[in-house]
Amino acid sequence: MQSKIQDPIVCSILDNDFYKFTMQHAAIKLFPFAKASYIFINRGKHKYPAGFGKALQDQVNKMANLSLSKQEKEFLAKTCPYLDPTYLDFLEGYRYDPQEVKITQEQDHLQVSISGYWYRSILWEVPLMAIICELYYRLTGAVAHSEQQIIETTKTKIENYKQLGITIAEFGTRRRYSYHVHDIVVRTLKEYGGNCFIGTSNVHLAMVNNTKPIGTHAHEWFMFHAAKFGFKMANSMGLEHWVDIYRGDLGIALTDTYTSEVFFEGFDKKFAKLFDGVRHDSGDPIEFAKMTIEHYQKLNIDPKSKTIIFSDGLNPEKVQTITHFCKGKIGMSFGIGTDFTNDVGLPAMNIVIKMSQALPEKGYWTDVVKLSDEPKKHTGTPEMIELAQRLLDIPIIK
Repeated sequence: MQSKIQDPIVCSILDNDFYKFTMQHAAIKLFPFAKASYIFINRGKHKYPAGFGKALQDQVNKMANLSLSKQEKEFLAKTCPYLDPTYLDFLEGYRYDPQEVKITQEQDHLQVSISGYWYRSILWEVPLMAIICELYYRLTGAVAHSEQQIIETTKTKIENYKQLGITIAEFGTRRRYSYHVHDIVVRTLKEYGGNCFIGTSNVHLAMVNNTKPIGTHAHEWFMFHAAKFGFKMANSMGLEHWVDIYRGDLGIALTDTYTSEVFFEGFDKKFAKLFDGVRHDSGDPIEFAKMTIEHYQKLNIDPKSKTIIFSDGLNPEKVQTITHFCKGKIGMSFGIGTDFTNDVGLPAMNIVIKMSQALPEKGYWTDVVKLSDEPKKHTGTPEMIELAQRLLDIPIIK
């Protein structure tokens, strides 16, 4: 399953997560002059082999050749009618600019940063992570399970999920073993998943496999809004702007940019009725489900009319536990990433790329943070994290 290092790893501009395009569309309309910076965070303390940075730079340079094909544009127009024709024309003319990415390697330590207009730099994160993962496995000589083993593993999982009577989407672009494995996984899910498998976050593989691209927005949407409007207004302004753009489509709200407890304080009856549900991405999923159910009940909204999308490090055991708790209490669906696309007999990589600074129009460069429901997942400078916690009355855990 190995291919030559010099071959491009990312071969389609749509080989990216769907929420990157929906956020880009919104950023172009609302914040065309805003700028943003992102940094690579090596949570797993992985050691990168000699020459890794050069190989990564070569792959980044190759991405400048990507462009939206006529077939891809037609797929987006047909599948995503809420994306304006003007945006699809823009995307047709969009080209990655490798100068927006800075890569350095000192011994086995890798540093990556991205900076530029937000509407442009927003597309780099996911494919960059996918490239880093695939290059790492190639250059360290890591050997995955055979194609047949990967098919059997994926088939077993989706058939077990079918038995639970739930719906599953595949969310594994960022930390996949390889594009080839990712493609095998999505094809297997489509073949054996039936009504259980509802789509993938990867737009290219959704098109190739005739399934639905899944996603709404990410933490950076609210992180930018904090830079522009302040921490206390970030969630409400982020939700308000999302509704302004999508008018009821893409109606799942991400809760944990500044902890879910803070999110629900501002998720009033208006937002609770406008959005179809919420996404869980950190912290105890059962406690989150309890919090969400109680919040809807407090607003006299039937929780069974709403949905929680669970997407935090899921595996079959966690999904079964969550399903048994939520069944009959609230709607649910699951976005499963690494456990699908990197369950190949090797340790999965633990890396992220997060927005680090934002420059709103007529503003100034501002450090941004994410305050997850899992404190170990906080990102940002210690000073800004502590400031956000104080302003939002979040307990500071030293």
